Amino acid sequence: MVRSTNSRLHDKTHKVKAMKKGIHPAYKTIDIVMTDGSTFKTRSCYKGEKMVLEIDSKSHPFYTGKQMLLDTAGRVDRFNKRMEKTMAVKETTKAVKDAKDAKGPKK
Repeated sequence: MVRSTNSRLHDKTHKVKAMKKGIHPAYKTIDIVMTDGSTFKTRSCYKGEKMVLEIDSKSHPFYTGKQMLLDTAGRVDRFNKRMEKTMAVKETTKAVKDAKDAKGPKK
């Protein structure tokens, strides 16, 4: 006879112990308010009676497809300036190399 590793779960003689009192958070019904104002009820350990969401699937860019780029402390501008410098250096280097190649090989 093959017994599963969780044989206690299937054993009818095993007694289920009651949960310890006083260590579990309160699990109660709360209202969830979405960003568009719609509400629904669910059960949660949230401490308040009502949870107001700042962002949800109706407003998150991943779900809506509208990507917004947030510029934190000008980081995007600094990156773009560095990228422009890098591209300018690459173009200058390429122009110098092309000019050398156009002159022909050294004798």
